[in-house]
Amino acid sequence: MRRFLILVFLLLIVGAGYAYVALYLPYQGFPTEGVYVDIPHGVPQRTISRLLAENGVIRSRMAFEALCRARKRRTLEAGEYFFDRPVTSFDVFDALANGRVYVKELVIPEGFTMFDIADLAASEGFLSRADFLTSAGDPSPITDLAPDAPSLEGFLFPATYEFPRHMTGKDMTAAMVKHFRQVWNSLPQADAPTPHQTVQDVVTLASLVERETPRPEERPHVAGVFTNRLRIGQPLQCDPTVAYALTLAGKYSGKLDGADLSFASPYNTYHNRGLPPGPIANPGEASLRAALDPSPTEDFYFVANTEGGHFFSKTLREHNQNVARYRHLLGQAQDQSTGQPATASVNKYSPARLR
Repeated sequence: MRRFLILVFLLLIVGAGYAYVALYLPYQGFPTEGVYVDIPHGVPQRTISRLLAENGVIRSRMAFEALCRARKRRTLEAGEYFFDRPVTSFDVFDALANGRVYVKELVIPEGFTMFDIADLAASEGFLSRADFLTSAGDPSPITDLAPDAPSLEGFLFPATYEFPRHMTGKDMTAAMVKHFRQVWNSLPQADAPTPHQTVQDVVTLASLVERETPRPEERPHVAGVFTNRLRIGQPLQCDPTVAYALTLAGKYSGKLDGADLSFASPYNTYHNRGLPPGPIANPGEASLRAALDPSPTEDFYFVANTEGGHFFSKTLREHNQNVARYRHLLGQAQDQSTGQPATASVNKYSPARLR
């Protein structure tokens, strides 16, 4: 009996030591670069323990199962988890119980088109370009606000998002539209923009403003110029609308020339009066506010000033003088490496050709 009790005692000590090592000491049985473990929805704790053990995250499957039973009031959350250093079984349990799934940041700049976002998301490895564009081309998630929207362009709010490594286009665009709604509902006048103006009109105008100037303080003034032109039926003559028309047709090279301004498209605001059929980019909050509340102004024209802003003018004569001034300033800006005159980029914020 004495020997039996001693044996039992020794076994208890060994078991306690094993449990201590398995649960309390950090363990790393995976490569130094880390390991991803995907926990499917609805699987039992036994399967979760097996997956963790097979991937070298925990030292003992049995010890982790025992820990799960001891903490049965807490549910382990499904999702993909990333482990890149030795951790204890308690740390692993807490990570799964608190749902600390692995996410990556995706930063969408203001003024990006849905094509820009698709390229960025694909380059970051979230999903394919085609998958994103298929979802972005379906306007159904926003039809309650903009029933005539041709796509989700304009409603994919630019912000910093945290997404799992592998996303569907539907889930990604849904998150961006949700963020748009949150921002939109926080804006003054969002429930009733202006008489005879729809939500789609506001977002479309905001997208033009966003693409015309990088300066938030200048956007209400630009919106005021566009509003004046819309009021009297004068074409907006907004270069970015032509760039977007060419992008939709798969013909945009990144630059515009005089011939491009004749490109046949309902988005070409040189040939068509009024706003284009929909947004040409995804505006940020400053541009949405500017479109909702344009600055009162008598100006009808603006042209770039080579410093990121614009010269504004009331008359065509003043505008032509500003265009000559812009060209003079541009000619003075010499490229230090080649000695050639610097050229202005039309990739995002192009000099306005308002006439």
